[in-house]
Amino acid sequence: MLTLETARQWYPEADAVHGFDHIERVYGLCRRIGAQEGADLEILLAAALLHDSQGSHPGKGQRNDHHLRSAEFAAQVLAAEGWENGRILAVQHCIRAHRYRRGEEAPQTLEAKVLFDADKLDVIGAVGVVRALAYAFQVRQSAFAEPSPSFIKNGTKETGEGHSAYHEYLFKLNKIAASLFTPTARAIAEKRQKFLDDYFEELAAEMRGER
Repeated sequence: MLTLETARQWYPEADAVHGFDHIERVYGLCRRIGAQEGADLEILLAAALLHDSQGSHPGKGQRNDHHLRSAEFAAQVLAAEGWENGRILAVQHCIRAHRYRRGEEAPQTLEAKVLFDADKLDVIGAVGVVRALAYAFQVRQSAFAEPSPSFIKNGTKETGEGHSAYHEYLFKLNKIAASLFTPTARAIAEKRQKFLDDYFEELAAEMRGER
């Protein structure tokens, strides 16, 4: 039977960005949002447990295709559990669509929308601040670097411009709440988004010597 404890083996413990604690939080959010929205919890929670299963360990390839590899792995796991093919396909769709960006597979089912929302909620709020900084430090970026006018205008870096957690905030994190699908997730996001916005605005002001 697929459980949180079963899933632990697929994720690193000591990874503040994509470790098992991220899975635990997303799983909990899926239970909460899915129950409110009337989702099929069996499909949703299986997808939550498996959605990053092939993207968290070093040496497994680039994270930019981890959703595809995790969907393939999910099919193997669920087939071994005796799942019907149609329900396996539903889980796979959730996993592929959780990383929805322009040109990729968009969430079509309620379960896919809930997983997308739960995964994105974990990058805002207090946890989102921790994850943004932890990722920057993991890849040897700074918490703050002054963005160029072109980056502020359209997200395009100037020659030689580095990346920082503040860049990531401007490029992506300040738009999370507006990208969510379900009413329940949007309600949760309101306070989390404000916390994240306030933090990065304060960080920028202090780094610039304005406060």
